[in-house]
Amino acid sequence: MTPSTLQARSFLRWQPVAALRPAMTAPWWQWVASLDSLTARLVAAGGSRPFRVRLLQQGVGVPRRDEARALGLAPRRLAWLREVALCVDERPWVVARSVAALTDLQGQHLERLGERSLGSWLFRQPDLVRGPMFATAQTPAFVSRLCAPDATGLWARRSVLSHGGLSLLVQEGFLSTMADDLGLATR
Repeated sequence: MTPSTLQARSFLRWQPVAALRPAMTAPWWQWVASLDSLTARLVAAGGSRPFRVRLLQQGVGVPRRDEARALGLAPRRLAWLREVALCVDERPWVVARSVAALTDLQGQHLERLGERSLGSWLFRQPDLVRGPMFATAQTPAFVSRLCAPDATGLWARRSVLSHGGLSLLVQEGFLSTMADDLGLATR
């Protein structure tokens, strides 16, 4: 990775999703701007192909500055971090990174999710509220780091989802493997 690439990633611009509408094809808009469960959409799009959540990393760590800011956390404060690949037919279609304040996790038992979908749990909560959706055409660092060797990041989105006292930043990067398997244009 070149120094200019590293510098560009450090200034990643998340924009309100509507601001990127002119740059997206209609099929991508339906994926990136959707407010329902991404897990349910991936399962439906996969048809008879098996869906799987591959847990890549989960534990306590320091969130990126922009992640802490999105959650209203003080810089360098420890948080719960979870990174997964959402796979259809064992091919990663989406990589996701979720961040929550440790104080918000009491009683939630999210560490027990393992290879179950966070979205399938969240969207069963009757008081779930999704904050504004933001997106980027740049590839966030977590997407580049978590991508399969045959995949690249295309679009990424993120929002804060709240349930009870829990605020959770959910970030999802859509991969070229998904575009290839669904016959979507790359942008």
